[in-house]
Amino acid sequence: MASSVEYDYNCPVCCEIFKAPVLLSCSHSVCKECLQQFWRTKKTQECPVCRRRSSKENPPVNLALQNLCESFLEERNESRSSGSEEICSLHSEKLKLFCVEDKQPVCLVCRDSKQHINHTFRPISEVVPSYKEELNTALKSLQEKLKKRENMKREFEKTVQHIKEFPVTMERVQISQPDPQTPSGALIHVPRYLGNLPFRAWKKMQDIVQN
Repeated sequence: MASSVEYDYNCPVCCEIFKAPVLLSCSHSVCKECLQQFWRTKKTQECPVCRRRSSKENPPVNLALQNLCESFLEERNESRSSGSEEICSLHSEKLKLFCVEDKQPVCLVCRDSKQHINHTFRPISEVVPSYKEELNTALKSLQEKLKKRENMKREFEKTVQHIKEFPVTMERVQISQPDPQTPSGALIHVPRYLGNLPFRAWKKMQDIVQN
């Protein structure tokens, strides 16, 4: 449960840490928004705690209490960020339940508040496995999409590289082609010419021997 120190910082109307507390003439403090809403509902400017009529339409801000609440919230946030167990930011209670409608962890005090009237709750230990499975499935899908995108990027880079090499390839092809103005008789079939060289040499030697 919340400590007695925290209750000193709770608004008597919303039962949460004071937000912009104002000081009434009866010495009670209430959140400014809570007081305005209470007066609009009751249509009388009376204290929500003792029902004493307020002498001021715009009560002054209780700066001392506001500073205390801000310091308390800072200390509590520091203790939460230091690696301690998950705590409700509104009531400093352990987050043991999960609100199905709001899809968020809540404490036992949140469950009984107006914000969660007629809502369905489940123990966090029950919903964690299912949500973990959903997260893993979503993560796997994202990884597959990322892999496909990387493959497409590589193929695109290859295509760009081929386009850059295309002028050089065309130049090589043009150089390798024979000059169209060269007479066909001026060209020789190199493999055939080299293959006939031994026969031509043997024929020449036979002619010399016979002579």
